[in-house]
Amino acid sequence: MNQQTVQRQTAIGIAATGVFFPPQVETADALAEKTGIPADVIRDKFGLVQKHVSDSTMHASDMAIAAGRAILKEVDPLSIDVVIYFGSPHKDYPVWSSAPKIQHELGAKNAYAFEMMNVSSCFPMALKVAKDMLTADASIENILLVGGCKESHIIDYQNPRSRFMFNFADGGAAALVRRGNLTNQILGSCFITDGSFHNDVKVPAGGSVLPASEQTVRDRLHYIDVADPADMKVRLDPVSVPNFIRVVKKAVANSGHRVEDIDLLLPLHTKKSMFHEMLDGLGLKEEQAVYLDHHGHMSALDPCIGLHFAKQQGRLKGGDLVVTVSAGTGYTWAATVIQWGRESFVTPV
Repeated sequence: MNQQTVQRQTAIGIAATGVFFPPQVETADALAEKTGIPADVIRDKFGLVQKHVSDSTMHASDMAIAAGRAILKEVDPLSIDVVIYFGSPHKDYPVWSSAPKIQHELGAKNAYAFEMMNVSSCFPMALKVAKDMLTADASIENILLVGGCKESHIIDYQNPRSRFMFNFADGGAAALVRRGNLTNQILGSCFITDGSFHNDVKVPAGGSVLPASEQTVRDRLHYIDVADPADMKVRLDPVSVPNFIRVVKKAVANSGHRVEDIDLLLPLHTKKSMFHEMLDGLGLKEEQAVYLDHHGHMSALDPCIGLHFAKQQGRLKGGDLVVTVSAGTGYTWAATVIQWGRESFVTPV
């Protein structure tokens, strides 16, 4: 077996992406009425012009399915070996796996399905899991990553501790990871978890600690809450951006590259100041990143959606080094590198 054949068999790349957004849009002006924060502050400081929100008939699984269907228009559903849900943990039901429903509705009858959950940090991790599965199991050829988000509905605008999360939005995203895909190859990754933040952000009621009751509903405990925003800020601000930069640098190094080689950064949606701090720390310009100011933050979906938009807008060219980077409460920072568009045989260390 010659070297090129071996490389083709071991190459693992992203063959396609898909997105879905519900039609209803909420603008900065509408959010200003809900939050009491001036619309220009929402647009300029928080970096949100508008976002998509779903109605009561559409759930996270439905949006994941819609994004997956965008890919399967061109791909035989029966060729999918594994379906992995990587989206929001706020799904149709609290104790329930959406993956079997998604597999069934997409007609991926030959696939087994399961869920990954690490809140907003999950897409870079899902890319690594898919790559590692394809590396370890020669019987797998195609893995469909799908995610949905309906987190706009767990914001309590009456709660001053958490209403700053108004950038939470709704949508769906999907990526097809394929063996033998010599272009758009998934390279190295890096993840950091600091569990000291495990109790800072959560939906307080509905689990085993505080089961749902009339009282928890009256007390509005089924919305996302921050126990002590000032305390979390004191602890999180010194480490958050440094950890973003650290996982990006390490993921790039694990891919056999340098930070100077980065062509495009695909981060989660954050306020403008954090976005610019990340860029400055990596020596990147604003045009070297995708900023979702018309879509907001959709849990783990943001980097996948950014990749789809970059491809759609012609911002990717052969050989570009692309970094997906995100972070999720708990707190985990995650980055995975993709070499776009050409036959690249760099072996991550």
